Amino acid sequence: QVGLAESGGGSVQPGGSLRLSCAASGTIFRAYCMGWFRQRPGKEREGIAVFDTDGEIVYKESVKGRFTISKDNAKNTVYLQMNSLKPEDTAMYYCAAAPWVHRSSWYRVSEYNYWGQGTQVTVSS
Repeated sequence: QVGLAESGGGSVQPGGSLRLSCAASGTIFRAYCMGWFRQRPGKEREGIAVFDTDGEIVYKESVKGRFTISKDNAKNTVYLQMNSLKPEDTAMYYCAAAPWVHRSSWYRVSEYNYWGQGTQVTVSS
């Protein structure tokens, strides 16, 4: 396993759910902070959720209560469970890894060293 590899994207109707997975190499998973970003059409890449350096979870305000980040240490995998999806959640979703993440700057794309290739999520009726 080299780098990060996302899966689980697809098309869903508003109100539906998807679970994204990010498989990481063991080296990255053990040593780095893992998180999820997305890039909506015509917009900049934005942070969605991350495990910070202290192991605490930080969420983008607009996804709180709908999205849940989790991880399986045995599988070196990070998940993003997305419920109550809205059309504005349509985006390319990326897994990312950073050597450290602080709550004050967790959303900064420049702080992440590793990126997956992305998985498309489309929410439409």
